[in-house]
Amino acid sequence: MMQLRTKTIVCFGDSNTWGYDAKTELRFDDQTRWTGLLATYLDSSYRVVEEGLSGRTSVCEDPLFEGLSGLSYLHPCLMSHSPLDLVIIMLGTNDTKARFGLTSYNIAQGIVRLAKKARGTVSGIGGRSPEVLVIAPPPIGEKYTKLQ
Repeated sequence: MMQLRTKTIVCFGDSNTWGYDAKTELRFDDQTRWTGLLATYLDSSYRVVEEGLSGRTSVCEDPLFEGLSGLSYLHPCLMSHSPLDLVIIMLGTNDTKARFGLTSYNIAQGIVRLAKKARGTVSGIGGRSPEVLVIAPPPIGEKYTKLQ
């Protein structure tokens, strides 16, 4: 009997993917994080890899904190988890920080650049490119400004 290969999904994002809880400043548990919910809804033929990092941007180097640019980390991340079937990218919230001075168009172009880079890797099955799904981050509302 032939064993089916486990499909691998990498969820690449910021604190929303990491599971940051703004009320407690801790991490949500596995069952509460969206990546954990995804894993729960899929069957055992899928492996969900959480690659969330608080403060991660799409393409900006942060002048205050190193290592937060998704662009510079994406390729090694995908290669280290290969072979991949799907890469889910959910970034953009941290790109809205005033210190980056980006417009919504600039932020969208950064996400497009990441998606193209993910599609350009040979981290998929048989050296092919993985599929890429971009998820828009949740809206930033009035309540968010009061947390800072």
